[in-house]
Amino acid sequence: MSSDLIPDFELASTSNKLFRLSDIKSRYLVIFFYPKDDTPGCTNESQQFRDLYPEFVQMDCEVVGISRDNLKSHEKFREKYDLPYDLLSDNGETVCELFGVIKMKNMYGKQVRGIERSTFVLDREGKLYNAWRGVKVPGHAEEVLTFIKSISAV
Repeated sequence: MSSDLIPDFELASTSNKLFRLSDIKSRYLVIFFYPKDDTPGCTNESQQFRDLYPEFVQMDCEVVGISRDNLKSHEKFREKYDLPYDLLSDNGETVCELFGVIKMKNMYGKQVRGIERSTFVLDREGKLYNAWRGVKVPGHAEEVLTFIKSISAV
């Protein structure tokens, strides 16, 4: 378990909201960074968090997704897949840099800068509890939920 304190940040969010880390009132916050709206892996991951969302809420845990896509793209993605949580737009990459998720990746033989699929769990004070980097989608949301259940029992 890490004791890193994440500095407060704010990003534009779906539902015409401004997300501010310091405004989170739930006991825990899951932030998952994903490369791009409406792509196969990102859609699958988002749907897994959607399907388990009621269980996260039961554990007093909020979930948000972050990518560099704009809000219009996020709103379409959220509506298309009926995502119950907000998506945050970080097209300036400030929060991506804060969490160190921007990486050089190979895409079709070319080096491109992009988001490394990563998930972080924070408490309401902004303390980092756990981080998963280089996430493989299958079963990941379930793994995060299992972790939340384990720390909620403490």
